[in-house]
Amino acid sequence: MSRKHKQSKLASPKNAPHRRQKQKTRNLSWLWASLGILLVAVLGILVLRPKATDSTELTLAQVKAKIQQGAFLLDVRTQQEWDQFHLASSTLIPLDELPDRLNELPKDQDIFVVGLSGQRAQSGVTLLKQAGFSRVSFMSGGLQAWMNAGYPVDSGLP
Repeated sequence: MSRKHKQSKLASPKNAPHRRQKQKTRNLSWLWASLGILLVAVLGILVLRPKATDSTELTLAQVKAKIQQGAFLLDVRTQQEWDQFHLASSTLIPLDELPDRLNELPKDQDIFVVGLSGQRAQSGVTLLKQAGFSRVSFMSGGLQAWMNAGYPVDSGLP
């Protein structure tokens, strides 16, 4: 076959749908390959990146230092728990009342959230951060750990 005959055969209208289909298949293959590479890259970044530590959880020693530096102490336990014992100079705002009483908290001061074991305090920190407070933290182990370490609490009503 002559060269001219081959070119005319390729350019014939009969082969156009076949060429278009072949081109679509090739384009889809490249698209899927690109998406696969992108997915692997994103997963690699997520898996290999360093884990962030929760800097809002403090040790007993860090808490004691914060209290001495004048941090605002927010107790998120219930009134009945507060009446049994609490940290001196702490302010009681039960966790379920906290969203409605945010205006009672200082925006320009460190806020230390206190709970019995640390669970409610951690929830309080989350709530405060969502409300725009950035200088908030809580104690690992809560007031139970505080008392177990022999640190003082006030008993009864203030």
